[in-house]
Amino acid sequence: MVRTSITIPLWMKLEMHKLDVNWSSVMREAIRRRLSAEKDRDVAEAVLINERLRRTSPEGWNSTEVIREWRKRR
Repeated sequence: MVRTSITIPLWMKLEMHKLDVNWSSVMREAIRRRLSAEKDRDVAEAVLINERLRRTSPEGWNSTEVIREWRKRR
């Protein structure tokens, strides 16, 4: 584990002291959820970009023939 600091208003700190809560655990969980949400957002954005770039193949195009042709060239 590493230690990090955050800055909060005094009123918030006073309210936190009134509760019997493990604030480090609360912050770790909040950060973990945010990281997960950002990762999911990045994946969703990648899917949207992929869909936008995707195009249909020309009429009569056969991917099997193209792959075989490229393999023969090796």
